[in-house]
Amino acid sequence: MKQLTIIKIGGNVIDNSEKLHQFLLDFTALPGDKILVHGGGKIATELGVSLGIEPKMVDGRRITDIETLRIVTMVYAGLINKNMVAQLQAKGCNAIGLSGADGNVIKAVKRPVGKIDYGFVGDLDESSVSVSTLDSLLKSKLVPVLCAITHDGDTQLLNTNADTIASAVAVALSGTYETRLVYCFEKKGVLRDVEDDLSVVTEIKSTEFESLKEQGVVSGGMIPKLHNAFEAIRQGVKEVYIGKADELAQIDSHGFGTRLIN
Repeated sequence: MKQLTIIKIGGNVIDNSEKLHQFLLDFTALPGDKILVHGGGKIATELGVSLGIEPKMVDGRRITDIETLRIVTMVYAGLINKNMVAQLQAKGCNAIGLSGADGNVIKAVKRPVGKIDYGFVGDLDESSVSVSTLDSLLKSKLVPVLCAITHDGDTQLLNTNADTIASAVAVALSGTYETRLVYCFEKKGVLRDVEDDLSVVTEIKSTEFESLKEQGVVSGGMIPKLHNAFEAIRQGVKEVYIGKADELAQIDSHGFGTRLIN
């Protein structure tokens, strides 16, 4: 089975042109088949505010009303996605930018209204990702760059969490490729001490997850991130990495972040 690397890049890098330039250089240099998944960063919020649309957040999650959906679609699927693709082309990486609607690559379901109405937010299931579309692009030596906009198959665009997209893509393609999933963010990995960047836990097995939570090594927002990562491994992804974007070049020398395995 050929190896496929799926990398999710967060807004903190997207918002910094120098960091983004270096990350895209390192991404281009990665050997083998790869897919890039990106979120939005501050640009959507700033544009919305400039147009008089204040962001609505609940527990760190964006409420996507129709005006917000228009903004994030313009920014994620347009400005950010095409800027990244143009930069990758300049670096010799034959990238193709996609929303979930393009090639029907990711079909989502609008989140049902519960205690909170998240608006036009899309949730994914095991049939959401078009394996055949992504596989044909990869076989054509193209590098898909997926933004956080999906669709429901009935004309409606939806805002979907980029972490969730990256995980769903890795799981869906694990039957065709040996997939590894890489989350790039601002920390060096899972830290034993959040104040000490050198206290990286280099490897975590699924059997160790609960004890690390009890010890407080894994806490806060890292708990759902690791829970989702181990769920992806349980569903067929070979390994998941969590680490700092500007250290991506070290991934094949096992010097990158925290490696999660079964």
